[in-house]
Amino acid sequence: MPRLDILLARNLGISRSATTRLLRRGAVRDQDGAPLDDGRAQLPPSSLPRTVLVDDTSVVLHTRVDLVLHKPVGCITALRDDRHPTAFAHVRDAPLCGELRAIGRLDLDTSGLLLWTTDGTLLHRLTHPRWGVERQYHVALARPFSMPEELVLEDGHRPRLIELRELAHDDTHPALVPAPAAVCFASITIADGKFHEVRRIFAAAGSEVLSLCRIRFGVVTLDPQLAAGQWAPIDLRAHFPGIAPQDD
Repeated sequence: MPRLDILLARNLGISRSATTRLLRRGAVRDQDGAPLDDGRAQLPPSSLPRTVLVDDTSVVLHTRVDLVLHKPVGCITALRDDRHPTAFAHVRDAPLCGELRAIGRLDLDTSGLLLWTTDGTLLHRLTHPRWGVERQYHVALARPFSMPEELVLEDGHRPRLIELRELAHDDTHPALVPAPAAVCFASITIADGKFHEVRRIFAAAGSEVLSLCRIRFGVVTLDPQLAAGQWAPIDLRAHFPGIAPQDD
């Protein structure tokens, strides 16, 4: 079970020694005012998240955090970059933000659903090819497409294509960035996450992607009400019970 001092350090973003000083001077209290001065006290996971007072300021203690971000176009999936804005900048206000890592990637010109977690084991499992977690995208295209009978990309990769169908414009997800030059739209579901895979699939089908948005990862779909750049909490263990590691 997690210790109070470790949880305080993680959630406040401070060192263990600074946490010890807070506890020793009585700065940490429970919501009812009772002092919390034993850093070694263990908090059962079932009691978390838990709100405590630190110098009379409410602090919510989390042991793990998952969230879904509506990634905008124009930022890359990275914690830091010298050339481009990052998706991480949009989750800096989330709990345990320093421990958050993106599950998979969306490139600079792709918008949509991007999951984040502090659980490294869960991240690995959700992105590992063994599990074949589906990714669904809505696409705006410059030209009609014609899928070859045998789909092999230029590097020899054979995409695990689950579903491909044309869409009416009115049936596309609101998060798909408008592309005035688009002549047709499609929904595509794959079980891989290779570099620029969707764009390369449609290139092999004789078309060009003008706008691309991920709308689903596994069973998690992008809420149409979640605006670009906004995030929302989610419990990924509940959504992926067959993949997610068990609680400690």
